[in-house]
Amino acid sequence: MFAFGPERDELRATVRRFLADRSPEPEVRRLMETEDGYDPAVWRLMANQLGLQGLIVPERYGGAGSGCVELQIACEEMGRALLCAPFLSSAVLATSALLFAGDDGAAQRYLPGLADGSMIGTLAVTEESGSWAAGAVRTVATPDGSGYRLAGEKLYVLDGTVADLLLVVATTERGPGLFVVAPDAPGLTRTAMATLDATRRQARLVLDDTPATLVGEDGGAAGPLAAALDVGAAALAAEQAGGARRVLEMAVEYAKVREQFGRPIGSYQAIKHKCADMLLEVESSTSAAYAAGWAIDGESAEIGVLASLAKAYCSEAYYHCAAENIQVHGGIGFTWEHPAHLYFKRATSTEILLGSPRYHRELLTRRLGI
Repeated sequence: MFAFGPERDELRATVRRFLADRSPEPEVRRLMETEDGYDPAVWRLMANQLGLQGLIVPERYGGAGSGCVELQIACEEMGRALLCAPFLSSAVLATSALLFAGDDGAAQRYLPGLADGSMIGTLAVTEESGSWAAGAVRTVATPDGSGYRLAGEKLYVLDGTVADLLLVVATTERGPGLFVVAPDAPGLTRTAMATLDATRRQARLVLDDTPATLVGEDGGAAGPLAAALDVGAAALAAEQAGGARRVLEMAVEYAKVREQFGRPIGSYQAIKHKCADMLLEVESSTSAAYAAGWAIDGESAEIGVLASLAKAYCSEAYYHCAAENIQVHGGIGFTWEHPAHLYFKRATSTEILLGSPRYHRELLTRRLGI
């Protein structure tokens, strides 16, 4: 296990208390049924009281200037609580994309709003292929005077229907570029997609000759996008580790009180083995996630390797732990009334979000030069 220090421990404790108060299970279920999928009042409190949206935003742009590890601590706690909020899309992906784009004008224009929660951003990459690679993008950007026009379709865009800032990856004659599209731009259609996990909204964007503004260098988005997705993978891996730890706790708590044949089921070897295997995966996934975060903060040459390793391992660990939690609970674990299925659906959806384990293993081999 990593030693985090008193300041990071206090951050964790503060976020956990806040989420225990603002994101209990009944509130999660309520927000799952709403159109936007999050509570704007809670979103403002996260920004104004805790400063979570601006954790990795430099101080000169109105943020806290913290590192990826602090971001991961917040994400881990959000994963435990199944927080319904556009945090991954806005405070992680959109913010990271702007930071790595190398466009100070765009950073000054948008990062303060992302940091104080007055603006919600998202990053639109995936299309019909489902790939997160810049080379797979087929949306086209055509120069039009001082701006561009975009034509194409984006799928599985996190919080795409509520975002105020749409960062769209599209291809020009020089290669993939990053573009800002206004939420009310002509030719833009945003449609909510029906997904397995109702705690996290996704959208389909159709761009029909839609005006856009270039961020960064024309054709130079591949590197910044990869760097932003590595931060996203590290943050999501921490979220998965948090969810996995919570379902382990649920399984252990239930195994202590549920009795069969006059004994707690936790006294049976089969249940002991399940819980022991889950514990091993939880601790390993936590270590893998934070190894990636520490590499990012230390600007290590192994960032890409560790980010892909963390995303691949944590995805499978969370899925397995969530499934085993249902097995430990037996019949009640399959019911709608029990929260076990909520974690299972989150685990299933995050397994492929930002790239499946298979995708990241292939990416890992390329980054290792194998």
